[in-house]
Amino acid sequence: MEILISRLIEKGEELFNKPFVPIKFTKEPEVDEILNDIDNYPHQFLLACVMDRQIKAERAWKIPFVISKKINDFSFSGFLNLSEKDLLDLFQTNSLHRFNETMAICFYRAIQKINHEYKKNASLIWSGNQRSATIVRRFLQFDGVGVKIATMATNILAREFKVPMQDKICIDISPDVQVKRVFTRLGLISKNASNEELIYCARELNPSYPGVFDLSTWEIGRQWCRPVNPNCNECFLVKVCKKILD
Repeated sequence: MEILISRLIEKGEELFNKPFVPIKFTKEPEVDEILNDIDNYPHQFLLACVMDRQIKAERAWKIPFVISKKINDFSFSGFLNLSEKDLLDLFQTNSLHRFNETMAICFYRAIQKINHEYKKNASLIWSGNQRSATIVRRFLQFDGVGVKIATMATNILAREFKVPMQDKICIDISPDVQVKRVFTRLGLISKNASNEELIYCARELNPSYPGVFDLSTWEIGRQWCRPVNPNCNECFLVKVCKKILD
């Protein structure tokens, strides 16, 4: 078990220490270029995070871009000019989300929050070498954002965008379906474990940075440890995995 944990941590740290490479959020270059430019368009990243709920991630990440194209304005002021009704119409007319009415309201309220609490600059949520707990808490204050998205967003900022933070102690693992499947099959959590069990397991295994397991186990789940017919022989954990299959 120690070897297993060590390999997962090593893989996570390897991913964390890689130099910045633009993220393929949607695999559409025009969209991803905007999402990766958190210096000039931090609101695009923040609003995409807010939209990431119960639909495919690629579709959620694209929503702010689609709205910007519709209004021909990618700036924050362009979003700020939209009323709640404008957004409801945009969401419903273009079927942007599975829950168009609910998420249109979340989008509108996020814009207002950035305007009133962060001086029209979403990057103030994470800039200034903040504690990880501060950044996670600030994400959680946005309507529609739960623990999974708040920790995922903070982890992306730290790991991918190299945003300086005082610590990583409150960057928890995101309770994603891929991650939970891998943790279960590795024998780290019980079958049908709650999200809380997964989170506390990661905290126990690597207290200084529980989220170190996030991307590595997500990639394992997406590439090899699939729900049906897992491709165990290709996984780098093949020799130490307990292979507790369903």
